[in-house]
Amino acid sequence: MQIRIHVPSQTLDLIKEGEVIRCYAISTSRFGIGSEPGSYKTPEGRFRISEKIGEGAPPGEIFVGRVPTSRLGEESDEQDHVQTRILWLDGLEPGNANTHERYIYIHGTNAETQIGTPASLGCVRMSNLDVIDLYDHVTIGTPVEIQP
Repeated sequence: MQIRIHVPSQTLDLIKEGEVIRCYAISTSRFGIGSEPGSYKTPEGRFRISEKIGEGAPPGEIFVGRVPTSRLGEESDEQDHVQTRILWLDGLEPGNANTHERYIYIHGTNAETQIGTPASLGCVRMSNLDVIDLYDHVTIGTPVEIQP
């Protein structure tokens, strides 16, 4: 398996043996592409999934510091919640090597109506049901490519 994120189309493809088996709508950063610390930008290049967090959590559960809170996020909440599942990324290139320490994830969100548009604070947001599906198909070490 591998993941390809295409920023211009705000899509994430799950690829198996060269074939796209799933295509999901996503939301990358509203601040654009980049790896600068504190920039809230989505990094580009090659990555791998370093950690999977949230196995068995209900759709919409809010995580704080990667710990489940037993609270569910709501669309009306203006905070950028990390919800449902977390796929934590490690950068594999010199330009994105700080990705893990920047806490860049693929995760569920309470802002599902913004999926399909750049709206995040650097992470790759997915709908809560889509991130569960993706989580169930990938393993730690799965390659990820973010294309600007």
